[in-house]
Amino acid sequence: MDSPRAIRVIGPGRAGGSLGDALSLAGWNVQEPIRRGDDVSRAAFGVDLVIIATPDAAIAEVASQIEPVPTTVVTHMAGSLGLDVLGDHPRRAAIHPLVALPDRETGSLRLRSDAWFAVAADGSEALGLVDELVAALGGRSFVVADDRRAEYHAAAVIASNHLVALLGQVERVASSAGIPFDAFLELARSTIENVARLGPTKALTGPAARGDWATIERHRAALPDDELEAYDALLRAARRLVDGAERGNDVLPDND
Repeated sequence: MDSPRAIRVIGPGRAGGSLGDALSLAGWNVQEPIRRGDDVSRAAFGVDLVIIATPDAAIAEVASQIEPVPTTVVTHMAGSLGLDVLGDHPRRAAIHPLVALPDRETGSLRLRSDAWFAVAADGSEALGLVDELVAALGGRSFVVADDRRAEYHAAAVIASNHLVALLGQVERVASSAGIPFDAFLELARSTIENVARLGPTKALTGPAARGDWATIERHRAALPDDELEAYDALLRAARRLVDGAERGNDVLPDND
């Protein structure tokens, strides 16, 4: 029986700690992590994979301090950075879980729950090991080229971080109207399900979809000034879906 793959995590915070815990539970040999202030020079010795899970701005410096080992893959977890940030290591890769990791326990569970991973590698050996990692976690992956990683990561931020910010606005406006936030969470969940089933264009309902400008103006008159910028920006985004559907002769729903 083959020995389990050995890995070492540099920076065992939410992301690195979640991934290390998930791989340990999947049967991989997860070595003692390297923390802030520790010597990283020999991090690549005795392992198959080194995962740099530091803040993005520190990755290049950390990678430059690791003594290269020809058989060890050095990888980072940054969504927007390419492989060049890892310098001249002979085997380089990137793996970015497309998963929200609020803490290690939740993150470890989500990484073992059919998660998606954005990966990249500069050779078949490095890519093969990354594919093994994803398979060990029961996940799915797609390759993102270096020149598309910033674009990819922007989409990830919109899907997760901007969604949280949007729901923060919902909470504020609902509170002002004296309505429980939980009621709107159920609406948001059902809307996500509609998007998954129908796609964004056909899932769009409400006044923007049907061109009900009188209702929209009532909204704008009721909202405080500091909420209008976000409302108007998303109104334009909704109308962009409508305009695209009309050009493609898609039929939008006309209900609420």
